[in-house]
Amino acid sequence: MTVVTRFAPSPTGLLHIGGVRTALFSWLYARHNGGRFILRVEDTDRERSTDEAVKVILEGMHWLGLDADEGPYYQTRRFDRYREVLAGMLGAGHAYHCYCSKAELEAMRERQLAAKEKPRYDGRCRELKEPRAGVDPVIRFKNPQHGEVVVEDQVHGRVVFQNSELDDLIIARSDGTPTYNFCVVVDDMDMGITHVIRGDDHLNNTPRQMNMLHALQAAIPVYAHVPMILGADGAKLSKRHGAVSVLQYQEEGYLPDALLNYLVRLGWSHGDQEVFSREEMIAAFDIKDVNKAASAFNAEKLQWLNQQHMMRAPVTQLAVALRDSLAGLGVATDDMALLEGVVNAQRERAKTLREMAQQSLFFFRDFEHYDPKAARKHLTAGAVPLLEAVGGGLEALTEWNAGAIHSVLDTVARRNALGLGSVAQPLRVAICGTAVSPPIDLTVALIGKTTTLVRLQRAIGQAGTSEP
Repeated sequence: MTVVTRFAPSPTGLLHIGGVRTALFSWLYARHNGGRFILRVEDTDRERSTDEAVKVILEGMHWLGLDADEGPYYQTRRFDRYREVLAGMLGAGHAYHCYCSKAELEAMRERQLAAKEKPRYDGRCRELKEPRAGVDPVIRFKNPQHGEVVVEDQVHGRVVFQNSELDDLIIARSDGTPTYNFCVVVDDMDMGITHVIRGDDHLNNTPRQMNMLHALQAAIPVYAHVPMILGADGAKLSKRHGAVSVLQYQEEGYLPDALLNYLVRLGWSHGDQEVFSREEMIAAFDIKDVNKAASAFNAEKLQWLNQQHMMRAPVTQLAVALRDSLAGLGVATDDMALLEGVVNAQRERAKTLREMAQQSLFFFRDFEHYDPKAARKHLTAGAVPLLEAVGGGLEALTEWNAGAIHSVLDTVARRNALGLGSVAQPLRVAICGTAVSPPIDLTVALIGKTTTLVRLQRAIGQAGTSEP
């Protein structure tokens, strides 16, 4: 049997990390088993579905590299197929027209609540032979009234539902449009889905969907309902916890492999391993190993993992990503040699690409002001002779590299009976505008000779002033 999984988001909200983890589990299970992964957009809720949400789904999946073997399919483009199946179910007696008005249904609900009964449709139109004039009926699935539905869930284990507790679900509205639960069933049947991996908030939908699949004489998929992701405080994940559009993580400078690595570890483990490459995740993943307990989102752990992936990623890949992050800060550059040099200098000093870009602006553009605290401490009148000596030594260099630059700084420090830091810090503030940078010899080498000397002269002219 070829494993076929699907990710079926609804474009009624932006794709966030809960949905991404479901997509990841489905994608990994298909890839692990040499199967197929399908992307399906469940957009039948036309009032709440938006083009922007669809765009985020497609762009987010592309950025994450969760490539689909088929799709995207759109439910709104399959209405003819749904109508065909509805007609067949009506003809076979597996569905019926219900003419109950909203007022009748509300009165039914109030009576049941007053009697302390579970509110549910009582099936009064189940055996109705004649249509009610002037009423556009809905279509309900004729759910079995006896027996039980057993879900052998891959995460939660054996879950049993009594058919007597399940009412007759509406599968088409009065205007003829099909409902979510019905479309899901037809799609899973037509697309040959073998494994349904989705959030455990869908577990209560499963028995009705299984009953419909039985009525259609279709194969029943294997179900795995994964737990939700909670905030660090144990509350339902919200925007303040990280439930934002997945593309915001791209804007904030996270690597897609790092985000996927973090999400796969929310509820799944493989020994004590924390950092996974994409290939390692595929090789190790099994949906049966997912824990049924909810997991908590931890932003600090995500940042740590992102830094781990930044330290391991190919420098050329990070250079392109850094270029994009710099563009978001208004800096345009195609100097790949400089970008790669900055990546090598900064990758262990930054947790995200945005942080790296912010810390590296002085490599790519001049700064207007010195950090006030750093300037008061290091750009003093006493620093002027040191900076002048450094400038003279650097200007005389015929080879511009970190080793040669280090020799100049070391010579100036020894001649003045100072530690290297006493020379390096004024130079760092002079050319970077701040007292923080990668190793000064490497920093100066990357900034370049011309820019370094220009910035040195400017700092010498301002050193010791009250407002550097």
